[in-house]
Amino acid sequence: MNIEAITPATLAASVIAVPPLARNADLSLNAAENAKQIGHLEAGGVRTLLYGGNAILYHVGLSEYADLVDMLAETAGEETLVIPSVGPSFGMMMDQATILRDMPFPTAMMLPTRDVVTPAGVAKAARHFVEKIDRPAVLYIKHDGYIDVPRVKQLMNDGVLAWIKYAVVRDDTSIDPYLRELVDEVGPSRIVSGIGEQPAITHLLEFGLSGFTSGCVCVAPRLSMQMLEAIKAGDRDRAEAIRGQFAPLEDLRNAINPIRVLHTAVSQAGVADMGPLLPPLCEVTRDEAAEIGTAAKQLLTRND
Repeated sequence: MNIEAITPATLAASVIAVPPLARNADLSLNAAENAKQIGHLEAGGVRTLLYGGNAILYHVGLSEYADLVDMLAETAGEETLVIPSVGPSFGMMMDQATILRDMPFPTAMMLPTRDVVTPAGVAKAARHFVEKIDRPAVLYIKHDGYIDVPRVKQLMNDGVLAWIKYAVVRDDTSIDPYLRELVDEVGPSRIVSGIGEQPAITHLLEFGLSGFTSGCVCVAPRLSMQMLEAIKAGDRDRAEAIRGQFAPLEDLRNAINPIRVLHTAVSQAGVADMGPLLPPLCEVTRDEAAEIGTAAKQLLTRND
């Protein structure tokens, strides 16, 4: 596992994969199938793995957290950066910090929640967490009102943040006053587009963000990396053409549920057997699984 400090160059060098997490029938971790998923991503050129929502770390127990992050660290190749997530509750975050502070991960992402939070409280929680792990954290902005730009700027200036995952959904990605203010005040080099391939072109070309996260990269890593390279080259037409190849699976994620569909897609494509979803999420229906399988297999054929 790569343990070097994260720089803007790191964020721009690879699509940031946000993989699901494979489990056995009894919900224990499946190391072999998780290794298959990681190997598939690495073979496609992906070198940054962010385990968060798609891995359902929102509902992981503290009792298994150390084993989970140990497994990820041991499985990833020496050039691959692995970023675990913590929280979303403050108590869980701080307990997880006790585990992470003695591990080599260069950062961890704080999972967001809309419940029982204030912008000032989010900033305070970040400072407490970073003080305990003694390294900067990833701020995940998913909802309007979660934290205001002046507080984000102060956190960045004080070295509390490694980077920001920006994932506020807009009807028109190009019209986003909050993101524009964030870019103007914080700068774009440590902000990453966090909603997959769909808004990535606009976020990178019009707002100057450094890179993008993706779930569907877990099925087609080479194709997603080709899209990143096209964007970096300023070739919008090629990037749009590649993005269109992700659309059938992304449309299903939007229509059904992003986490449940991706989990099923990785299994249906034959990349790795993800096993059951961690409760309180439930499996997709049989008809949905068939539709997801068709889209996932089609996307995999375009990965070469």
